[in-house]
Amino acid sequence: MTALLVSHRFRTLYGDAFLADATARGIALEYLVLPDDPEARLADELAARAEVAYFSSDVFPKFGKPFFSATRKAADLKWLHVFNAGVDHPVFASILERGVRLTNSSGTASTPIAQTAIAGMLHLTRDVAGRTLLVYGFGKIGAEIARLARLLGMRVIGMRRNREAHAAADEMHTPDQLHAMLARSDWLALACPLTKETRGVIDAAALAAMPPGARLLNISRGEVIDEAALIDALNRRHLGGAYLDVFAREPLPAESPLWDMPNVLVTAHDASTSDAYDPRINALFLDNLARWQRHEPLLNEVTQ
Repeated sequence: MTALLVSHRFRTLYGDAFLADATARGIALEYLVLPDDPEARLADELAARAEVAYFSSDVFPKFGKPFFSATRKAADLKWLHVFNAGVDHPVFASILERGVRLTNSSGTASTPIAQTAIAGMLHLTRDVAGRTLLVYGFGKIGAEIARLARLLGMRVIGMRRNREAHAAADEMHTPDQLHAMLARSDWLALACPLTKETRGVIDAAALAAMPPGARLLNISRGEVIDEAALIDALNRRHLGGAYLDVFAREPLPAESPLWDMPNVLVTAHDASTSDAYDPRINALFLDNLARWQRHEPLLNEVTQ
């Protein structure tokens, strides 16, 4: 019997069906359920029994503190699965330092995020056929943005550390060619993870390298862009517009000038939201539970 830490919402909405599917796969589960109150904490004796923890989409941000309070009390915690792809927060580094295995849900949100990015693009301009799009970060999300853009008649430049050709791109380049490729691009889509290399990579110099009137889409992390430089470029109309789902500070402060700019579309870091999102993540987690029980490699394991 595996003791699984879950949220109250997960237990209510999906718990019975998930348990039935797990049982059908020969997985015996016992739920340890967080209280439905962000100020409450799971009893120490229950938290201490957790072997596996599921950071489902409803935990962030409201129930983050009680969730990680419980994981800290779980001395025998062996594995944590995260609903999203980004695990750049220091709390996940501390999980790894404890020797706890960590997996994410990379790929499960690529369809809604890419469609949202394209919707943001079409909100800013009606006709993109014949334009060039640079996709910085060519994982599953970036590749799906590129695929959809090509269906709209765009030329796509892909950018990642591996320059190997990709079916969704007309050409591929490495990040050391960023400024040169920006100079050729009418649009920039940021779909990269936040790392030491990508933090602040779109700075004043990078924005200046873009042609006058170019536009950008950011569905990665706010810290990838120098936000002050972005605001300046938008104010001067060097940039023609931007769709932004992520920001340096979230939620975006009320005093931010980005709220009132007519050439900016703002959403609340929810590009992944869709009716099908939770079921896809649950299915991935269930598959990994079966793998974990069989001592097989886990999908999407994060090692550093």
